[in-house]
Amino acid sequence: MKKFLVAIVAVLFAAPSFAQYSSGGFSLSESTVYYGVRMGLNIANISGDYDGNWGSKTGFNFGGVVGLRVSQTTPIFLESGLYYTERGAKDGDEKVGLTYLEIPLLIKYGIQATDDIAVLPYLGPAFGFGIAGKVKPGNESSFSSDGGFNRPDVGFKIGCGAEYNMLYLEAGYQFGMANILDDDNKTAHGNAFFINFGVNF
Repeated sequence: MKKFLVAIVAVLFAAPSFAQYSSGGFSLSESTVYYGVRMGLNIANISGDYDGNWGSKTGFNFGGVVGLRVSQTTPIFLESGLYYTERGAKDGDEKVGLTYLEIPLLIKYGIQATDDIAVLPYLGPAFGFGIAGKVKPGNESSFSSDGGFNRPDVGFKIGCGAEYNMLYLEAGYQFGMANILDDDNKTAHGNAFFINFGVNF
């Protein structure tokens, strides 16, 4: 959490220097490509019949994105990128940590709310691959081959972003679609509410 707060402060101090060069990271009527950086929080949980009464677990996420306008007449954008994202769940002293590299593939529709503010609702799939994680107590790997979790994951994201003077804020929810549990008799789906802050170029 301390690292997250330091990163947020760094972006807040850097943002005004970016904003003075442009009234926005992209214009809905002109731009065809944009780039961005994102950082934020996940409030994650695991649903299904996986053992335990699992509640939410907070994690960190950050990444970079690129967006491409796909229509000449309508402000529709295709956005992808690469994220480091921490998810999982907890039940009292028991915790499941699941860390992924994730590639989203989102369709965004741009709405010019004011001269300086663009609103961008979006939806689309996200493809993850587990790179680390621990089950506590015991400190065992979450991605073990004996009743642990599968590394591949597929989710579906729905959310909305807003941009002002290159500053970007978004919130949304990711529904777990794949069974991430390595068990033929039980299921587990990784879900997360997320909120991200960043800058578009």
